[in-house]
Amino acid sequence: MSEDHEAGEEYGSLAVLSDIHGVLPALEAVLAEPGVAAADRIVLTGDIAAGPQPAEVLDLLTGLGERVVWIGGNADRELVEYRRGERAEIPDPIGPFAARALRADQVDLLAALPRTRTLRVRGLGEVLFCHATPRDDEEVVLVDSRPARWAEVLAGVAPGVGTVVCGHTHMPYARLAQGRLVVNPGSVGMPYGRPGAHWCLLGPGADLRVTPYDIPAALARLTAGCAYPDIAEWADYFLHARATDTEVLAAWGPRDGRRTP
Repeated sequence: MSEDHEAGEEYGSLAVLSDIHGVLPALEAVLAEPGVAAADRIVLTGDIAAGPQPAEVLDLLTGLGERVVWIGGNADRELVEYRRGERAEIPDPIGPFAARALRADQVDLLAALPRTRTLRVRGLGEVLFCHATPRDDEEVVLVDSRPARWAEVLAGVAPGVGTVVCGHTHMPYARLAQGRLVVNPGSVGMPYGRPGAHWCLLGPGADLRVTPYDIPAALARLTAGCAYPDIAEWADYFLHARATDTEVLAAWGPRDGRRTP
């Protein structure tokens, strides 16, 4: 696991965007938020490009320069591995399309992303950012994961870290686990449970936010501009958040190691 620790500098506020998944209209809506514009940095907690508009999303974010703090997720890693011939398939059906849509420089960008970052935030102290968990970019923890599971996945976190920010499961929550605040901002582009572009503003607390945007217009834009064969069905399902939080928690619960009846 690659980690980048920025010691010394303290940020007053950070806008955290996770799981954009190549949905440009959702990203544009969040970037237009006053809270994002005023934040010291924009932190991306992975799964940035695997979706219908991967190159366009990366171009928009790289254009923001040093305001963006990048962290890679499992879907970003899979796009790189597919393009470099290190895997023949990607579990997400839209993945191969997204991988082929990237330029070579964008593949290199995703390949170089660290798996974690640690930043100081006013009011929160040391905050560790990751995609799924601090030790792995695709294992699952959920809002109702049992204490033993949290103890397991947080075991390697430095004692001075009081807050852990993760993504991956596309459902926002904030909870205490093993004496640490754990925050998941939810998904910008592929939300479960509730439509809208979900994100979080950190400092001095943790403020979970959702940005509404014109979903019919976004559907029309994606359908007209994306060459993925199943784009209409894909966009309708994910932008409307057809999967409920109850359904997703039931389906993903066994992946955090819990026993099932």
